[in-house]
Amino acid sequence: MSQIVLALGLVLAIEGLVLALAPRRIEDALRFLQSLGLDQRRMIGLGALALGVVLVWLART
Repeated sequence: MSQIVLALGLVLAIEGLVLALAPRRIEDALRFLQSLGLDQRRMIGLGALALGVVLVWLART
């Protein structure tokens, strides 16, 4: 359970840092994502999910 809390804390810290340092870039990225089709966004999400699972697996071995 402590590893889940640690991972969540790291994600929130990185997200907060990005929002604090480059809020305009986030707006640009959101506009870009909005211009993509639903299937393209879904594939990006699945790719990010797969990459995250691989990174966690590598970190645990």
